Amino acid sequence: MGDIRRRGAVALGLTALVAPLTLALTAAPAQAASCTAKAGPYQKKVEKFLGRKADGKQSTADCKAIRAFQTKHGITPDAGYAGPITWGVMDLMTKQKAVGKNPNRSGKCPTNKGRIACVDLSLQLSWIQDGKKLVYGPVPVRTGRDGYETRTGLKKVYWRNIDHVSTIYHVPMPYSQFFDGGQAFHSVGVSMWNPPGSHGCVNMRKADAKKYWSLLKKGDDVYVYGRKPGT
Repeated sequence: MGDIRRRGAVALGLTALVAPLTLALTAAPAQAASCTAKAGPYQKKVEKFLGRKADGKQSTADCKAIRAFQTKHGITPDAGYAGPITWGVMDLMTKQKAVGKNPNRSGKCPTNKGRIACVDLSLQLSWIQDGKKLVYGPVPVRTGRDGYETRTGLKKVYWRNIDHVSTIYHVPMPYSQFFDGGQAFHSVGVSMWNPPGSHGCVNMRKADAKKYWSLLKKGDDVYVYGRKPGT
């Protein structure tokens, strides 16, 4: 980065790149739809996930429970219909939970780099490891949607800004740690399971982004692999 002038120029360039990434995340939610009486194609699976009687028949109580889940995670329309998007979110949650405390079971994230932040796009999980030792995580993340995929490969944290704000759209991106052009770890105020995803950044819950900020530093490695469902 050299001198202060160069750092300022980089910061402005990054702002222009990433401002649109979070703009969509702060848009007003869509109008809530009416609760549907129609059973969806994933009715039984959704009912089972929610701990309800898995009879495949939509009841008023079923609809309210499904709708509450959809509203919580920003799934629209939140009409209580057990469709593919709702089931996809639930299925991903189930797979994430099954990982437990061994996210690098496959050994795909390098263990010979020392401190490294790993991002598994397939499971929408991230963690920090030091060699083979798990330091933090795994935690759910929200990566790039179709057409704006988070780029894969080995990268490095090259710029950090704890209070990053877009000067174009005035959108806050707290705890930003950039590792690939305009793509960065940063916190957002939406659910990590809110479809369809970001515009390339690795979105995190505030507590997780804050922890990543304390554990990572400029020059640390980041490894992104896999493929996000639906991309």
